[in-house]
Amino acid sequence: MKICIIGCGLRTPLLIHGLAHSELSGTRLVLYDTAPGRAPLMTALGNGIAKGALHLESADTLEEAIRDCSFVISCIRPGEMQARARDERLAVECGYAGQETTGPAGFAMALRTVPVALQHAKLVEKLAPGAWIVNFTNPAGLITQAISTYTRAAVVGICDTPAELFFRISLALQQPLERVRCDYFGLNHLGWVAGVRVDNKDVSEPLLNDDHRLRSLYPANLFEPELIRRLRLIPTEYLYFYYNQRTAHANQQRVGATRGQELVALNRSVFEELESRVGAGDTEPAIQAYRNYLNRRNASYMHLEAAGTSAFSEPEVDWDPFAAATGYHRIAVDTIRALQASAPSQIVLNVANRGAIGDLAGDDVVEIPCLVDQSGPRALASRQLPAEVKGLVLAVKEYERLTIEAAINGGRKAATFALFQNPIVADWAIAEKYVDQLFSAAGTDKSLGSTSE
Repeated sequence: MKICIIGCGLRTPLLIHGLAHSELSGTRLVLYDTAPGRAPLMTALGNGIAKGALHLESADTLEEAIRDCSFVISCIRPGEMQARARDERLAVECGYAGQETTGPAGFAMALRTVPVALQHAKLVEKLAPGAWIVNFTNPAGLITQAISTYTRAAVVGICDTPAELFFRISLALQQPLERVRCDYFGLNHLGWVAGVRVDNKDVSEPLLNDDHRLRSLYPANLFEPELIRRLRLIPTEYLYFYYNQRTAHANQQRVGATRGQELVALNRSVFEELESRVGAGDTEPAIQAYRNYLNRRNASYMHLEAAGTSAFSEPEVDWDPFAAATGYHRIAVDTIRALQASAPSQIVLNVANRGAIGDLAGDDVVEIPCLVDQSGPRALASRQLPAEVKGLVLAVKEYERLTIEAAINGGRKAATFALFQNPIVADWAIAEKYVDQLFSAAGTDKSLGSTSE
């Protein structure tokens, strides 16, 4: 079997580890990136991680990478981290928190990424017509929606956010993850747990009434327990940028940076070290440098926005991120494995709604538990949207539709209206200002460099 990864950024070694330490070992794995030397670097590092369990190679062209694949893992980032940092800085200057998948910066990333993702999907249609696109490219739900709507390629969107919340809930309850069942619904980075059961016993009420347990569900102090109790829904972490937008913006102003700006520096440093060590044949020290990078990145996650502390001020942690129970590599491997299996597995995916959530159209991409096997994913029936979040979900879905149209058809007027419809923004003058600044800073905003994640 052939799998390709398009976009060989700093999550690629995790993916390689996940594939190598699964039933998918023995796979031919082809890496592609537009950044010169990036795919060969990750191939060399990946060989040290996989230790012969995968047949790793890098491709010189996108067509070579995709041709005859069974799975295409999309992890692209047009413009690389520098574009994210710029998008987020412009958002802060306009009075909003800078975050790459929500608000103005999420809009900018979508506008830049949709045309590239569609180009790739059409190549998959042509060169690997039976392949599944496993989309990890952000904003994951919106990009999956674009591919699903405008191409015939088979696609699922994946995100590790729901699985991470489920795992934290199991830790809070002091129960093995396999005994915990979470009733989940929403859109990507806009999802909630509506109920929790342990061995088929509803434990939602004691969880909602325990402040300590509720606070333990997140990497930082994101939500007041009383807010969660009033909602009677446990939000995923990205709801912070909807429920606490002013605080996130104020903390970014206090630090004088956004997450993207900090990651530019962190990523540059680790790439330099990886290139130096791999080039000298020091693969094991390179792998340890990569572990250290992930630990620094993970330890500081959401701290800037929630507490106003910098990634550079967070303490080092001594932990092996390859051994994590959840994460980027776990959800990708689980999805690929399930799509090959005869017996179904239950996984939260971004897929067409098809009646699972009654308030949304059948072709709206939602994030929801699915039964997945070799015939594809089938969204499990959920409910009508709770009144407490219905307006927000419908508004974000409409914003996604308008943003996809603006990305495909171009033009500042369409882009301004799409951003204006984003419920975080909802201000015509600021939407117009942000779009003007974005287009001025990035030219047409359609030809920005690398496809690296």
